[in-house]
Amino acid sequence: SARETAARVALGAIAAAVNGQVAGVSVLSRVVRIGKAVDESAPPGPDAAEALDASPVRCLDPAVEAAMVAEIDEAKKDGDTLGGVVEVLVYGVPQGLGTYATPMGRLDARLAAAAMSIQSVKGVEIGDGFTGAGRRGSVAHDEIVREGSLRRLTNRAGGIEGGMSNGEAIRIRLAFKPISTVPRALRTIDTSTGEPATALHQRSDVTAVVPGAVVAEAMASLVVAQALIEKTGGDCADQMRESLAAYLASIPKARA
Repeated sequence: SARETAARVALGAIAAAVNGQVAGVSVLSRVVRIGKAVDESAPPGPDAAEALDASPVRCLDPAVEAAMVAEIDEAKKDGDTLGGVVEVLVYGVPQGLGTYATPMGRLDARLAAAAMSIQSVKGVEIGDGFTGAGRRGSVAHDEIVREGSLRRLTNRAGGIEGGMSNGEAIRIRLAFKPISTVPRALRTIDTSTGEPATALHQRSDVTAVVPGAVVAEAMASLVVAQALIEKTGGDCADQMRESLAAYLASIPKARA
């Protein structure tokens, strides 16, 4: 049941507080697709959380927001349901969270597993993911330059390379399937007799994509908080901040 996700969101709020207090990390989520309505705008910045919360479909483009609402209204009138795509953005993640040493210790593996654990999620990508699969290597990767410090000109990798955070914003997308309890009942079988039957319809929202974005945000917060605690080893925020500062100071800087 989706009610199980209430605990995830509650714990995610605690994790978000840990992330913010220790490392200045902020996590937000937006809806980039509901049905055929797609938001192709650039990802919002870390200060957009309140504006996203104020939108009924977590979309900052007024025209796309209206199109998403219209998609939902039309599907409801037709007795149908809708899926969509959610994007989670994690800003301020320090370098080196996660590990290259073990398969399941990789930060991208952990985030993908957490995302896929959410009900109705059928696909996950980090960074440009599936789009990058169709590019040549010369345009699929992020070039590194020095501008005071080392930085990447693009963020196609979605903030994670070699299983570890690289200091850029982490970007994850999740594909949610349409809710399965479709008002226009689908064909099935009677499990007692094996005979053809019609599925029962008890209740159904048109789409779970919007609340799913909040759940996805919480899960990302939990994974990052766990990785941050592992990296710093502290059992209180003050110790974690001190440990993190010492760790970041120890990272070798490439020569100018």
